[in-house]
Amino acid sequence: MTVELILGDCLDVMRGMPDKSVDAVITDPPYPDYYAEEYKYFDGLLEPLNKFDCRQLIFWSAKVEFPLDYTAIHIWDKRAGGLGSFYEKIYERNGNKEYRMFNFISINNSVRAQFAQDKLFGHKSQKPIKLMIELINRYTNPGDTILDPFMGSGTTGVACVQTGRNFIGIEIDEGYYKIAEKRIHDAQQQPNLFEAKTKG
Repeated sequence: MTVELILGDCLDVMRGMPDKSVDAVITDPPYPDYYAEEYKYFDGLLEPLNKFDCRQLIFWSAKVEFPLDYTAIHIWDKRAGGLGSFYEKIYERNGNKEYRMFNFISINNSVRAQFAQDKLFGHKSQKPIKLMIELINRYTNPGDTILDPFMGSGTTGVACVQTGRNFIGIEIDEGYYKIAEKRIHDAQQQPNLFEAKTKG
């Protein structure tokens, strides 16, 4: 299993990657909703994803139109914990047309994180580790290479390590990059905690 972490602009990095270099993209990009200014959303931000014809799962606002084509829309029910919204959409690209619902408590504060048996790492839109593991187990196979071009604090990378997937993570913010680097390194020192499942 390999892990490659890149500190830099994902737009530049993705343009230089071979088209067939990854088996799946799972990511939570900035979008024109909460924290849009902080995370520098702009039109065309997701365009480089079009070069990859693999399955993609992209978190997106429930309030803003998704700018790319897709095959299905999944719903993440935050169980009454959303910041201004009780759910988020997960757009599936190049995949199945079956829509699914995922119920995992959001971890936008320390109390909810503790209740979900999770930890906060300083990123305002950090996703629950159990949700990311569920997505990875359901939609990818052990040994696959997963790309997260908006890595943030590294939750997708930790989930990949725990489920036996290869991981490529890109993050432009040095502070978040260092958090992700440490989290993923720590995860690599632990045995896999969850049984890997083949995709449906």
